[in-house]
Amino acid sequence: MQARRIARELALLSLSQISSDPKKINSQRIQELVVESVRTLAEEARDNLETAAAELQRGDSQLLNSQTRAGNIDSARAMVQEAITLAQTAINRLGGAIELPEFIQLANQTEVRAYTMEIITRFHAERETVDKLLNDILVDWNLDRLATLDRDLLRIATTEMMFLGVPNRVAINEAVELAKRYSNEDGHKFINGILRKVTDAIHGSETHVSG
Repeated sequence: MQARRIARELALLSLSQISSDPKKINSQRIQELVVESVRTLAEEARDNLETAAAELQRGDSQLLNSQTRAGNIDSARAMVQEAITLAQTAINRLGGAIELPEFIQLANQTEVRAYTMEIITRFHAERETVDKLLNDILVDWNLDRLATLDRDLLRIATTEMMFLGVPNRVAINEAVELAKRYSNEDGHKFINGILRKVTDAIHGSETHVSG
């Protein structure tokens, strides 16, 4: 896992909890929120492990029932299929839980914390500019009406492209990957489409200025 990828995820988990009032934003409060985000992820890992264990136990019971209680081949097949589904779900949960300890360890690194704070503080310094650009692109929609995670993903990526020198392709790809993890089924497509329009707008603005 790359340090900046972890930093973006921490920024995403922290951004919505920070006051929009610049006077109430300070480095100590941001650090506190980052710590809270890491703690939340640790709790999520524990919950996933407990849920996975319960699903594996249910799957084991279904396999046993298919051998001892099934009245016919169809009911036995259904029990086995349910056991397989439970096992697959448990494996997926375990995969996420296994990744989190590495995430948490990296999240405590100075480089990660520093870039997380840079994203958050720079966004709040440039919030009016970032939000205006996004609202202009959304046209018949409003930034404040978007799901919180989608809105914050757009804000983070736009801030990185406009003010932190992150290449457009990198910022978009990272935002899309986070959307696949945190947004709804089609969220990553929406994020990708809007951010591509953001790059066009930024490029158009730069061309206009240079011309």
